[in-house]
Amino acid sequence: MTESLTAEVLRNALVVAAEEASIVVVRSAYSTFIVEGSDASAAILDAEGRLVAQSMATTLMNSMALKVALPELLDDIPAQTMRPGDVYALNDAYRGGVHTNDLLVYRPVFVDARPAYFTATMIHVSDLGGLSAGGMAPLATDIFLEGLQLPPVRLATASGPEPAIEAILRANSRTPDKVMGDVRALIAGTAVAATRLEALLVEHGPGRLASGIDAYFDYTETRTRAALAELPEGSHVSSYAIDDDGIDLSRSHTVRVTVTVPPAGAPAAHDAPGIVLDFEGTDPQVPAAINSSSSQSLAAAVFAVRCFLDPAIPMNEGCLRAIDVRLPPGSLLNAHSPYPCGGRFVPIYAAMEAIFQALSDAMPHRAIAASGILQPFSIAACAAPYWIHLSYDFGGVGARAGKDGPDATGVHFGIGRNSVPQVEPVESRCPLIVESVETIPDSGGPGRWRGGLGSRTVFRFLADAHVTTRGDRLRNAPPGRAGGLPGRLGGFFRRHLDGTVERLNSKVNNVRFGAGEALIVETTGGGGIGSPADRPAPEILLDLTTGKITPTTAQSTYGLRLAPTEAPSASDHDVQRA
Repeated sequence: MTESLTAEVLRNALVVAAEEASIVVVRSAYSTFIVEGSDASAAILDAEGRLVAQSMATTLMNSMALKVALPELLDDIPAQTMRPGDVYALNDAYRGGVHTNDLLVYRPVFVDARPAYFTATMIHVSDLGGLSAGGMAPLATDIFLEGLQLPPVRLATASGPEPAIEAILRANSRTPDKVMGDVRALIAGTAVAATRLEALLVEHGPGRLASGIDAYFDYTETRTRAALAELPEGSHVSSYAIDDDGIDLSRSHTVRVTVTVPPAGAPAAHDAPGIVLDFEGTDPQVPAAINSSSSQSLAAAVFAVRCFLDPAIPMNEGCLRAIDVRLPPGSLLNAHSPYPCGGRFVPIYAAMEAIFQALSDAMPHRAIAASGILQPFSIAACAAPYWIHLSYDFGGVGARAGKDGPDATGVHFGIGRNSVPQVEPVESRCPLIVESVETIPDSGGPGRWRGGLGSRTVFRFLADAHVTTRGDRLRNAPPGRAGGLPGRLGGFFRRHLDGTVERLNSKVNNVRFGAGEALIVETTGGGGIGSPADRPAPEILLDLTTGKITPTTAQSTYGLRLAPTEAPSASDHDVQRA
């Protein structure tokens, strides 16, 4: 009993160390999106590049990047050359990174004068150059248009940031003071986590800590394999299409996957996968910003599988041992230089959706319809002094078998605690007014179980501004399942001074808006499951009274007849099926 309690205390202490680091980054950062959106990640890894723990707010996108990139760092900068107080960084998408604005920062923690562990932090810093402020370059045709590329370098020593690296970062940023504020926050986060880890080394001793971590991995692997064994065995094939690449609007691109679950009782050795996700057949990389680095595609695959497993299973190396993700080199999901990777959300969300649909086909009782996804955009000053608002809005989640889809939350795994910053801080930091934030009636795909609603946000500008967008599922609606209907398409729109509204392409770069004009961001709703004719009348009427659907949809799509002189209520007596 005492031994198991000690193990549980140790496991939680590791997670808390990472969690405290992420909180320090958020509270120390300068960028609006980090401070108000709490979009910061932290992790602890060992010198073999194994993921030990991640903060509660850390997304799989970020922890997988930190895991995949650490061996690349150690290839360039051998561990024996590192000294206490050193901090290292990189952002190379082809070596485990994400895209140019996401800085990965590492601090070694020493045992017997050699690095045994690394504490790591990561955020999207305010700006590191490229076609548009804030790291959005949806029309980039190569990586060089997306911003500064940083190979593994020493970012700081015990004395502070390296002057040469600071000069490079400042010279490549529209907001140099904010970037360096963000960098110092990242460094501080690694220091806090390192202090906590060093205390654990003192308390438990290096050998006992290492044994405890190995046992943590084994425990997680055992639970993961047990959960995977409950999935239907066999191969399940699916695919999902991307609207377009922003360059050629007439051409779509497709991500394909074969999900293979071995038969029950198959060998469960450490090197035997509990599930295989093979993306062979996925379309090749393109000179447009809809490619992904391997670390991000790995994250999408792991996340999608975990959605069908026990959510209490820890996220560490033990989980990854049971999941074999195969990403064809030179494909949309494993791009090579110089193909751009800034639009990685687009292909990896297609990968995630393909897995969802493959497993939904295998398990209809646990199915989920396709969802609207996050729609990133940036709003920035047209000239110095620069201000930047980088944000996302989320689409409706597809209906689940037995449940309606949640509204305007998206099935997402790439954003921090708060995801969408609050209105008041954004208005205080940028010359704009947020006129409204609301869900859109009728945007969820009708069905026995209705898809989640999309949202509408309106930004009215008090000064001229550049708007950059990177959306998808804005031309091809997320389909429903088993007779359910697709979600309503969202989009990006310009409201002119005379009140007319113009639809923008889903991927645009630095579109100039004048003061007084407004950007309208509408997100796509999720697909429905089952025939709308099977939805019970009380549920339809509740949707009507809560504003999720309109009377027109209630009658024309769901076949509900309302008594013409009676106000809607939740009573069965007020309604009839047509």
